[in-house]
Amino acid sequence: RRWAFVELCFADSGYAGDRVANASRIRVEIVRKPKGQVGFTVHARRWVVERFFAWINRNRRLAKDFEASIASVEAFLYAASVMLLLRRSARCK
Repeated sequence: RRWAFVELCFADSGYAGDRVANASRIRVEIVRKPKGQVGFTVHARRWVVERFFAWINRNRRLAKDFEASIASVEAFLYAASVMLLLRRSARCK
């Protein structure tokens, strides 16, 4: 299995359903907004994903998805993630 170390994935209600749950062995937990919520509130798990996408979207290449294949999109995501890790490790020195 390619992502054997991933056991749990947090997702929004767009990924609710049997198709995502049956596609892999990863357990998918849907993060829903609390009942009676009005306006904006930070959800317990969702901010982690939103923060990651904000970091990734700082790379102009990933701002719009015009790639012809999934492999090229995946390669650019890896490159952007490496840049994030390098910046973080450079700050720690």
